[in-house]
Amino acid sequence: MRNWIVACCRRIRLPFVTLIVLSTAASLPAQAQDKEPVPVRVAMPAAQSVGQQLSLTGTLTARQHARLSARTDGLVSRVLVDAGDKVTAGQVLLELDPALASQQLKQLQAASQVTAAELAESQRLVTEAEQLTTEQLFPQTELQLRQANMAQAAAQHQQAEAALARQQEILARHKLIAPFAGVIAAKLTDAGEWVNLATPVLELVAISPLYLDIQMPQEHFQTLNQLQQIKVRSDMQPDTELSAKIIATVPVIDAAARSFLVRLQLQDHQQLQLLPGTSARATFNMATRGERNVVVPADAILRHPDGTFSVFTVKDDTAYRRLVKLGRRSGEGVEVRDGLAEDEAVVIRGNETLRDGQPVKVTRDQD
Repeated sequence: MRNWIVACCRRIRLPFVTLIVLSTAASLPAQAQDKEPVPVRVAMPAAQSVGQQLSLTGTLTARQHARLSARTDGLVSRVLVDAGDKVTAGQVLLELDPALASQQLKQLQAASQVTAAELAESQRLVTEAEQLTTEQLFPQTELQLRQANMAQAAAQHQQAEAALARQQEILARHKLIAPFAGVIAAKLTDAGEWVNLATPVLELVAISPLYLDIQMPQEHFQTLNQLQQIKVRSDMQPDTELSAKIIATVPVIDAAARSFLVRLQLQDHQQLQLLPGTSARATFNMATRGERNVVVPADAILRHPDGTFSVFTVKDDTAYRRLVKLGRRSGEGVEVRDGLAEDEAVVIRGNETLRDGQPVKVTRDQD
């Protein structure tokens, strides 16, 4: 190498002093630049109980959401509501043309009156025959015949009454009644259209109460029994914090997402204008563990491409890399389950470019 540098310097006629400098620089070890201490900041781990805080996003859903359909075939005569209207339970929303159903109802009412008259007459004849038979002035067989006619008249009248009741129900079904209170989300028909049975005509959504449906990762299924508090913030009103409680968990894992459904009910949502279908974030605060654990600031943790984690500790002004296993995260920091002791200071500033065994200089905030 020295001969090559000398030859190059002779070609370009450099001074011999330059030759000595180049030769010395080429002979320095690559680690010489690591001898200069790197300024870092450190922090001592804390020994404390760690509670887990899990934040997940879900969707606000209505308890009741229905696509209302006509209860019978018919021609729409009036639609009494429109999209956006608030309705109460039992309110009439839509009417079908009742002309044909009303006419048929009148026919059945008349038929019922006829059978009622026939039944009354057959009862009179049976009563008369019973009196004459008691006085032995009427044959027994004739009494039995009249009793059979009365039973037949009673059955015919009962049949007519059933047909009348059925037609009354059909006529009543020409009106669509709101099954619950809510808001009309969509109007799917209008006056003059013919609708068939089960044809959707209106979409009704209950605004209150609202549920928050969240897909929770499968690894937290067993930790729900440690739940202490749930706080919810709607993305519509992120500055307002709401309380909630779990009303249902579905113990069926989604194989694609590896998660299960958790349904929350908001406690004080009546004060807000929340809408079904919007998003909200729930923060689950789990109970702390009984044992005390080593907790370090999140800035001390370095993540490696292979998924492992490490921290740098400082001893005798030298940085040493430690592979660690992490646990829960909380507002205080990150739990270190293995690889670090409580009395080992960790680097929280300047650790991004550190190497194992590199000299360091611990600085303070004012340095």
